[in-house]
Amino acid sequence: VNQILLVLLVLTVCAILYNKVHQVPLALKNETVDLESNEEMEEEIPVVICAAAGRMGAAIAAISSIYSNTEANVLFYIVGLKTTIPHIQKWIENSKLKEIKFRVVEFNPMVLKGKIRQDASRPELLQPLNFVRFYLPLLIQTHEKVIYLDDDIIVQGDIQELYDTKLAPGHAAAFSDDCDLPSTHEIVRSVGMQNTYMGFLDYRKQAIRDLGISPSTCSFNPGVIVANMTEWKRQRITKQLEKWMQRNVEENLYSSTLGGGVATSPMLIVFHGKYSTINPMWHIRHLGWSPDTRYSEHFLQEAKLLHWNGRYKPWDYPSVHTDLWENWFIPDPSGKFKLTRPDS
Repeated sequence: VNQILLVLLVLTVCAILYNKVHQVPLALKNETVDLESNEEMEEEIPVVICAAAGRMGAAIAAISSIYSNTEANVLFYIVGLKTTIPHIQKWIENSKLKEIKFRVVEFNPMVLKGKIRQDASRPELLQPLNFVRFYLPLLIQTHEKVIYLDDDIIVQGDIQELYDTKLAPGHAAAFSDDCDLPSTHEIVRSVGMQNTYMGFLDYRKQAIRDLGISPSTCSFNPGVIVANMTEWKRQRITKQLEKWMQRNVEENLYSSTLGGGVATSPMLIVFHGKYSTINPMWHIRHLGWSPDTRYSEHFLQEAKLLHWNGRYKPWDYPSVHTDLWENWFIPDPSGKFKLTRPDS
């Protein structure tokens, strides 16, 4: 009996050792599968950029700068009108950007009918694509979190950092405060630019005074947005924005002669006190506000994102810091879009 028990014990030990030895490759195989699965499931970063007629080179430079400075899984949503989409698509497919992941989305300007007050002072600001940011959930339906960028930007950092911006509970979006960086205050003062609600809303109107927002409240810039689509839809942000657009048509509550644009003002009203903030270095602004005022080169090298908001764009002349923008520009294979330079 003892001999039988001893034999059984030895066989049991051998079986255990055999299983351990032969399970190691299986475990390694499973780990490998998991790693591959994780790579396949890597979160997409949706980035929305508009491609407007006459400034498609801006969208190309922006996309090029983002793609070149990240290893993240970026999916570009390129929004255009029916007449402009073929041009931008061919530009991408016939350049080094052909490797990017992108979807072309057509924006229907009919959604803006009756919501835009005609303004002769800066008609370019009334172009339909300026209002794409109001309609993000209608254009992007499969993502919880979305980045929206104006076309007159370049990105010098890893877009993953911007995507990782934390939004407070109940906030549908994050923006950059116009009072956030002391280094930009001198620029703002030198060109006489407004950075408070007074510069965007007409406080002579009762509807604006009824909001109870102090005119000295710091404004924010919606040229860079990190948005939560669930909160945006839950709070019916698009409907709120449209309401203020329609009221402006009826009552002239803001105009492009105030803050330099009509897309910012309704957002200032709707998001007042209800937005998170973006790291200031992820939105260095006002590069297009004056053809003479410049930031220090060291400061611009540290910046993660540069924005030429204002009249003076880096693909035109005159403008400042055009070398930083032109580093990322890819010439138009069709030759339709050309840079304007002093010797051109």
